[in-house]
Amino acid sequence: MRPARAADVGLVAELKAVVMRDDLVRLGRYDEHRVRQRLRDEFRPEHTSVVEVDGAFAGCVAFGPYAHGPGRYLAHFYLAPEAQGRGLGTAVLTTLLDRADADGVPVRLTVIQGSAARRLYERAGFTVESEDPIDVRMVREPALRTPRQPAAGS
Repeated sequence: MRPARAADVGLVAELKAVVMRDDLVRLGRYDEHRVRQRLRDEFRPEHTSVVEVDGAFAGCVAFGPYAHGPGRYLAHFYLAPEAQGRGLGTAVLTTLLDRADADGVPVRLTVIQGSAARRLYERAGFTVESEDPIDVRMVREPALRTPRQPAAGS
């Protein structure tokens, strides 16, 4: 992962449009312009990482402060279709959750109803906080560590 730059916004918006298309169409919510514009409006390079595999763009993830209380918010986690199913998403998510665990803070996210990504989040310990016909809001409390369980990479 590398820090995002403002110039990455177009690439990230296109990836979102590709990755989210089927789920948004299924829910009757796909709008070719809106899907890209919403990402452009919410893009914060200071909280976003670009995922690269062998030097090539493979995805992105935003991981910033939670606006409504303590903790972090995970958003815009997209992997290119050719990068999916190889454990990359799990590796990226584990890295981010280790950071939150080291700080002792919860992580929140929103996933679209019926998205395959929900299984990844559930395997990582996220539980449902609330849901509506479109979105599922999830939270993961920080993992407790003893001195013999250092954070990954320590």
